[in-house]
Amino acid sequence: MFPAECAPTRRNFLKTAAAFTTGVSGLALAPEPAFSEDADLNIIGPKKGYSPQIGTLVSMMDWMRSTMLSSVKGMSQKDLDYLIDANANSIGALLLHLAATDRFYNTITFQGISMKELPESFKEKWGMPMELGEPARKGIKGHDLDYYLNILHDTREDTLAEFRKRDDNWLLAVDKNWPWGPTNNYCKWFHVCEHESNHNGQIKFLKKRLPGAKPDSE
Repeated sequence: MFPAECAPTRRNFLKTAAAFTTGVSGLALAPEPAFSEDADLNIIGPKKGYSPQIGTLVSMMDWMRSTMLSSVKGMSQKDLDYLIDANANSIGALLLHLAATDRFYNTITFQGISMKELPESFKEKWGMPMELGEPARKGIKGHDLDYYLNILHDTREDTLAEFRKRDDNWLLAVDKNWPWGPTNNYCKWFHVCEHESNHNGQIKFLKKRLPGAKPDSE
């Protein structure tokens, strides 16, 4: 269900690390801080309304979401639809992909449904943004930023509501049949956070190459 580059494997990690090392001289090493009206955003740790470990995970997910949203702030429909080449994903498609990823892990961890048993209703609604590629290049376009932000908000709010119903024992429970090997729910949802960081990097890359984008020197 995932695009190949989204699955966390050692080979993909090493390829990413090599690419980063090759291009690091042209990049600013200091990360962009997350700015928000939420005074607690930059406090990673337990959060009110959640068990301690789940709250810590949620604080990381909140931080990453705020950082990603700052990358797309003010983008026009034209920006969101832009394809840098025939094999690229648009920024809009990547945003919908992040919402689909959230919904995917929501379905399999909260409802206890295996990847092989995903209902057709899920595939019909989320299959295209999950898999991306040519269907997404053709089918995910023509929407303004609010369209994507509303979907991201709704899927995440549903996830947070489910987290509030669970405790740290659930979070740490190990799934011995997971495709990557024995994996607990913490790792599955931490991957959602890491996954968003990965695609935020792609979004920032594409943003710098939008028609009319200002160079870093400006």
